Amino acid sequence: MDVYEAVDSRRAVRAFSNEPVPKEVLERVLAAATRAPSSANLQPWHVYVVTGEPLAELKQRATARALAGDGGDERQYPMYPADLIAPYRDRAFAAAAQRYAALGIERDDPDRPMKIAALNTDAFGAPVVLFCYLDQTMGPGQWGDAGMYLQTVMLLLRAEGLHSCPQVMWTMYRKTVSQTVGAGDRLILFCGISVGFENEDVPRLRTGRAEMAETVNFIGC
Repeated sequence: MDVYEAVDSRRAVRAFSNEPVPKEVLERVLAAATRAPSSANLQPWHVYVVTGEPLAELKQRATARALAGDGGDERQYPMYPADLIAPYRDRAFAAAAQRYAALGIERDDPDRPMKIAALNTDAFGAPVVLFCYLDQTMGPGQWGDAGMYLQTVMLLLRAEGLHSCPQVMWTMYRKTVSQTVGAGDRLILFCGISVGFENEDVPRLRTGRAEMAETVNFIGC
């Protein structure tokens, strides 16, 4: 699989099979991802790979919180700006409507928030979740570095025939995650990334993207 194919086929999959992911594949991906760029070569990411019984227990505890209507832990950083303006707000609303309708959760369903939370805390059935943390002393530049690292990981996963789904949702239950991975108090949970083989029995969803002309300007060309 070449880079263009990996980029084109990468999407947030929200239905995984229970087929296990070999540890050697994860090690190969994460070893290659160490070449991801970071300012001053800080490599500020701290990654925990959770699978097997520890992941099953984590899913169970997080899902119990979600189904109980738990609003989540105090946020360490905002998931989105408080006042999300157009066109960003419009893109977010459109994508949410698409993705959860595809999973059979309609916008007017009174149990919609709880159902969405429970799907997320089950990691959409994925057998592996990677949790990415940054030291609390890191700034916006290092958060950007972590994003480049995670994109590198997700493209390498595609090269291995795997899919992924980045989930900021896990920050809502960061204390439950920390109990499993043992992250110290200095670390802030950036996100989780669910990893696995796609469940081919579930209809595929590919959300739209803004046209390049909406986000890119060529100057001097």
